[in-house]
Amino acid sequence: MVSTPSAEAPPRRQLAITPASIILLCVSTLLAIGLAVLFSASSRAVGGATAYLYKQLIFLALAIGGGWVMARADLEQLRKFAWIIGIVSVVALLLVMIPHIGISVKGSRRWLGLGGVRLQVSEFAKLAMVFCLSHYLAVNQNKLHDFMKGFVTPCALVGGFAVLILAEPDFGTALLTGTIGVGLLFLAGGRLRFLLPSVSLALMGFVVLIIHNPNRLRRITAFMDVEGNRTEGAYQLWQAILAFAAGGIDGVGLGNGRQQQSFLPEAHTDFIFAILGEEMGLIFTLLVVGLFVTIFIAGLMHVRRAPNLFQFLVVTGCVLLICLQAIINLAVVTGLVPTKGMSLPFISAGGSNLLLMGLLVGIIINSARTWARPRPLVRKRSLVEVAA
Repeated sequence: MVSTPSAEAPPRRQLAITPASIILLCVSTLLAIGLAVLFSASSRAVGGATAYLYKQLIFLALAIGGGWVMARADLEQLRKFAWIIGIVSVVALLLVMIPHIGISVKGSRRWLGLGGVRLQVSEFAKLAMVFCLSHYLAVNQNKLHDFMKGFVTPCALVGGFAVLILAEPDFGTALLTGTIGVGLLFLAGGRLRFLLPSVSLALMGFVVLIIHNPNRLRRITAFMDVEGNRTEGAYQLWQAILAFAAGGIDGVGLGNGRQQQSFLPEAHTDFIFAILGEEMGLIFTLLVVGLFVTIFIAGLMHVRRAPNLFQFLVVTGCVLLICLQAIINLAVVTGLVPTKGMSLPFISAGGSNLLLMGLLVGIIINSARTWARPRPLVRKRSLVEVAA
């Protein structure tokens, strides 16, 4: 008997492991760890642990929704509204400074109230700055050697956002915004002979502002002698150090930590990493650090596939917004830099930052989807067609 050839089976689709999928996996792991630690860290907070957990879950749902929208949007179409996004953000930054409109907490005006929800405007202004700067640098890509168009104008754009954030006052977010702006300008091809002197002058001005601000200066002096100021200016940092020491290798167990019992202020927000170190130990603290390092490395691998300068800068800005904020928070909590209130992405309690992180991850997923599509081939016309 002669066997008839069977029809070929359709090829199986293989699950591709891409840098964007690695980032998504890392983010999901960080969110899971964050919810577990937040439930423990906020057990003594006003309203109880479940109140903060439910609020975080609500904002997580909103962040997932916002990320889904950004993942489905057309970045090139969204680019057309870059200046409108920037103007709206600047107006919002100005509104927070107006009494009875902006909400003041502990001497800083950073929030706008929308019904019963408070949003920290400076969080979204960082993304607006990335969009505006990326669009400008992409349009003027061939003019970056020019002093005015390639240096003064983009620096004025970044400086405008940073100064408005600094006026709230929010020194840490302003420094983060300026750092990312200068980084994007350098990656786009900005001249170092212009950037280096200006960055030095900006840092000198930043130091002068700190010296003339009693609260910030007190943090610096307390940081220089943590043990001597452990009952005053360095109290938070000292308690964080005690938390890491008590946690050891494997931690004391979720809910069994001492610091979350009102010993460590802002345990569920800025210093939640110390609670994680005490209750889950060195293993999980290193896991969190490793996840952020993986996000950064995967992000660098991913942006190499960018089809144009605008999308390269936008996605790079998103990766930097996640990783640099994480670096600052981890450095503060572990005592490497003076104390500064800045949340740990995906882990700290805080609706505005979680919403921003959802948008950033959505943009990264968006780029992974669109960059993977095959580009349409453009047929070259023959000489006969050109002559005709």
